[in-house]
Order: sequence, then C-alpha cells, then structure tokens
Amino acid sequence: MSLRGALSYSAMNQSPRLRRDCFAKTACNDIIWLTIFALLIASCTTSTPQTTPEVVPVYSTFAAEPWLSELYECAAGQNGLVLSRVDDPSTADIVLQIGEPAFLTSFAYQIDEEEILIVTHRQSPIQNLIREGVQALFMGLGDPSVQVWVYASDADVQRVFDQFVMEGRSVSPSASIAVHPQEMSDTLVNQSNTVGILPRHWKVGDVREVFSVATVPVLAMTKSEPQGVINQLIGCLQK
Repeated sequence: MSLRGALSYSAMNQSPRLRRDCFAKTACNDIIWLTIFALLIASCTTSTPQTTPEVVPVYSTFAAEPWLSELYECAAGQNGLVLSRVDDPSTADIVLQIGEPAFLTSFAYQIDEEEILIVTHRQSPIQNLIREGVQALFMGLGDPSVQVWVYASDADVQRVFDQFVMEGRSVSPSASIAVHPQEMSDTLVNQSNTVGILPRHWKVGDVREVFSVATVPVLAMTKSEPQGVINQLIGCLQK
C-alpha cells in the first residue's frame, strides 16, 4: 500500500470519531447557553403576589339562616372576600336575627321582615285561635292531648312570641323544646296533635296556621357604623 493510500485510509477511519466529538461539544454548548438563557428569563420575571382574602366573621340565629344564605351570595360577588360563620355574636362583624333585641346597643339595619306563626299539624283538633286561646294553650291550660312546642327562652323567635303573646306569662313546663326551626317544622309536619311556633320562611308541608303572632323586622347588626365591605354587604341584603 502506498503512503498516500495509508494516509487516506487513516483519515477515512478517524473522521467519524472526530465528527462525533465535534457534535457532542456543540450540543453541550447549546445546552449550557439554553440553561443560562432560561435562568436569566426566570430571574427577570416578577411573580404575581397572591392576595390574602379578607375574612368577615358573621353570626346568624337559626331562624335568620335564610338571610345568611343571601349574605353568602352577596359575598360571592366580592373579590377576595370570605365569610366565616362564628358561634359567638360578640366576635362577629355582622349579626343577623329576627326581631328587635330587648336592649339595642349596636347599629341595626332592617333587611327584611318575617311573620311569626302558630302552626299545627293538619289533623290537629285545634282551630283558628285568638291571643287568649294561644296563651291558655301554651300555659298548659288547653287540650291535654295536644303537645306544645317552643324554643329556648333566649331564641329570637321565642322572644317575639313571649313579647306579643305571653306578655310576661310563663310557658308550660311540659312544653317540648325545639333547638332549630327545622326541627320544629319536621315535628309539626310528622306528628299529629302538635302545635308550635314557626317563622313563615320555615313553614313547609301540610301544616295549618291557626294564629299570626306578629310581623317583625329582620335585622343586620354591627358593632360600629359599617364601612367598606361591611357596608356593601348590608346594602346588598337590603336590595
């Protein structure tokens, strides 16, 4: 083999390896530059700060829960606003209740009105009543076969009933106590010979009204004059 042939043969055998080395170096360089470029872009990009939602504590009596649902709907239209239901009205920014408190020590705004009713089971022997008949019934002086249902003495609906009907008289100690208007409603629908107190918003099913106690305001109360989002929420409830 001639020298020229040997040189040509050697170059031919080595050129693929040299080309691979060259390609590898180029690819590595490309990767390095791409990495540097990505890091530069990341360092220059400003992250959008997350907005901390404003939390508004609210309190509602059981009877006023239909308006609590409306309050949640009002809050849904506010960006970055979260309502938190609390058990203690003294810690709430907004308090919802039916009827006026005995002593008003806060700002109060009427958002609606509610009628309080005396309601019986459809098959109850009790017919339409006058105030004196309701008084006698709830004092335990009526038909002994009729079971009377009331609420705890500090419940807003019970206070309305005591103010407009009992007028200082005591409810019979044999009266059953409902914790929630839903419990009262279920009892009056499902048990014959029962009579109880219901806000109209909670009256459902095949029951019968026998007396209208009163129509009273539904109030949204605040510890101070409402400003900002609290003012907007109350305004939304009043629409």
